[in-house]
Amino acid sequence: MDFKVSNHPNPQFERKNIEILNGQWDFGFQKAKLGFKFSADEKRAVEIRSRNEYTHKINVPFCVESELSGIGYKDFINMVWYKRTVNIKKDSNRVFLCFGAADHLTTVLVNGKLAGRHKGGYTSFRFDITDLVTHGENEIFVLCEDDVKNPYVIRGKQSEWKKSHACDYTRTTGIWQTVYIEYVPKNYIENFKIYPDSKNSLVTINFSLKGSENLTCEAFYDGKSVGKTEFKNASGSAVMQIKLSETHLWEVGNGKLYDLHISFGEDKVYSYFGLRNVRLDEFKFLINEKSVFQRLVLDQGFYKKGIYTAPDDDALLNDIKISMDLGFNGARLHQKVFDPRFLYFCDKMGYIVWGEYANWGLDYSNPKSVDVFLNEWREAIGRDFNHPSIIGWCPFNETWDYKKRRQYDPLLITVYDFTKAVDNTRPCIDTSGNFHVKTDIYDVHDYSYDVEFFKNNYDRLMTENYLYEHVLKDNPGRQKYGGQPVFISEYGGIKWVSDESIKSWGYGEDVKTPEEFADRYVGLTDVIVSNSKMFGFCYTQLYDIEQEQNGLYTYDREKKFDDEIYNKIIAVNTKIAEIEK
Repeated sequence: MDFKVSNHPNPQFERKNIEILNGQWDFGFQKAKLGFKFSADEKRAVEIRSRNEYTHKINVPFCVESELSGIGYKDFINMVWYKRTVNIKKDSNRVFLCFGAADHLTTVLVNGKLAGRHKGGYTSFRFDITDLVTHGENEIFVLCEDDVKNPYVIRGKQSEWKKSHACDYTRTTGIWQTVYIEYVPKNYIENFKIYPDSKNSLVTINFSLKGSENLTCEAFYDGKSVGKTEFKNASGSAVMQIKLSETHLWEVGNGKLYDLHISFGEDKVYSYFGLRNVRLDEFKFLINEKSVFQRLVLDQGFYKKGIYTAPDDDALLNDIKISMDLGFNGARLHQKVFDPRFLYFCDKMGYIVWGEYANWGLDYSNPKSVDVFLNEWREAIGRDFNHPSIIGWCPFNETWDYKKRRQYDPLLITVYDFTKAVDNTRPCIDTSGNFHVKTDIYDVHDYSYDVEFFKNNYDRLMTENYLYEHVLKDNPGRQKYGGQPVFISEYGGIKWVSDESIKSWGYGEDVKTPEEFADRYVGLTDVIVSNSKMFGFCYTQLYDIEQEQNGLYTYDREKKFDDEIYNKIIAVNTKIAEIEK
């Protein structure tokens, strides 16, 4: 790509004074044992550190199961531990140790003393280690504990069986996103939330601050200052508003971004924002007051050699590019919280996405799950709130019965209400596909493969305001359509085998030729595009993942079809939708 990019692990909150700790760490791990229980405090980490048992070197941030880690052990693992010596500059700055993500319960010791503990495998966290380090060499020890069979461990698409099967894949244990040291002044910016107002060409920023300093915020577009505001002796919470002298709307396919330079005393933070607002209007989804048909594809964020972790930025960018090449304008980021750098590229390219969580594995039939899920979901929204590419939240996906027990409906209601309380700028889908309880949008998953049957079901929405509730034939009384905006957020899943050595899996009756694949794809998609009460579709899926070979590309992101087939897919994907007319 020809646009300039930041190299920071989280370009939405960038300080210049950091040190990346990716690379070789001493490493050891314990295979899964019956009766494993998570540690209650740091004692287990202290004990394992004292053993000094490191059987491998591992390439952080790649998980032990991946080829790029240098190990590639794929059986069940309960514990992994890491050690590295780091040279630290001890001066007047505070020192933070930052983790992009580590699965699942992480305990960190610095020079043998507890720095902190974090629970949840998908969200970023950091520890203030200022008082634990000395100038010069310091030891960092990390213990990660995991158990995908535990009903209160959220696993997403990590297989709970020994091997991958159906739509569950290779597990990820331990660190899987960037680790880095961040040097921060004594008084610093803890966090901020950006509220763009495209109608009035202004932006409001809510700050959380540590200490008291003068706060300055300046917006730039293409290097030119377009607005500035100052706050004398700001502390605690502060609200600033910048009236922009130039209006450049963030658009689908054209991610026009403003740079944001923030100063709080000696603390300098660099960020950005897009001038865009979203809202629902009857059956339409509006972005900056324009009806936008969502041409989405399911992206699960798996990589053949890195599992949860892309090998490099080019791989992240390529996933967006190959999607847009086929006429998609966005994706459902499925059962995973994606790397901040992926979202950064979505922001820059105008690629719309749904922020989701990896709810599978959680016993959502039990009231205890409320505390587990809310805490992890809170961190995910907090980290990703400022991304203009995220146009909606979807905390749950397909809450089928858990061991024959129905979902605990108050869980979904609580999470929906919480989401709307912390972010009233985006719509929220309570649970994608089923079973809806309280939702802004009524989305449906439908893998029917007969085009005529598919059409007859959804044409009724236009004439009778009736939505065919396909999951209800086996689950009566579980949900009821209430007239909300609608889109088909999973369909298709048409299998076309690219790797004959694997026992492949897909949805529906197999097609026999590429032409039959194209006919089914075009037929199903055209039903949705031609429906005047549908605001979008999401096709399953962008690329093959292990045994699930229903992607439009191979797992290596190579083409599966010739250009004639892809041209048919592009034509229907880019057709003007009825709801856009």
